[in-house]
Amino acid sequence: MKPKTRKYVLAAFRIGLGGVFLYAGALKISDPTAFAASVAAYRILPYFMNYLVASTLPWVEALCGLLLITGFRTKAAAGIVAAMNMLFIVLLASTIIRGLDIDCGCFQQGGDKTSAWTAILRDILFLSVALTIFSARGERRFSTR
Repeated sequence: MKPKTRKYVLAAFRIGLGGVFLYAGALKISDPTAFAASVAAYRILPYFMNYLVASTLPWVEALCGLLLITGFRTKAAAGIVAAMNMLFIVLLASTIIRGLDIDCGCFQQGGDKTSAWTAILRDILFLSVALTIFSARGERRFSTR
């Protein structure tokens, strides 16, 4: 790929992924109680931890999204997004293995239910984009220095 084309593709990936995470975080921030119920549905954490996760994770998602969109500390933001997506994939797989039929809690709480398989495929795509951004070399805009 030509360097100029590569630069634009990486910028589109960065802004697109950032937009998704800023949007997802903002939706959860607006209704932390509903998101806490989504977290509790996974049946992994003790009761008080569901609220702790529900009150912090959306802010991390929104901040990483904002950093990706602005191009500031993109490598760090992409690394955190990649780590979150790996965790999301593992958690979703655990619901399938345990036979839980829950909404993933990824976006709007209490809306249409997203299957775990659909959410896993979407998270694999997001993980791939985040890793592409994280591993970008030679792009000053992607430097964390």
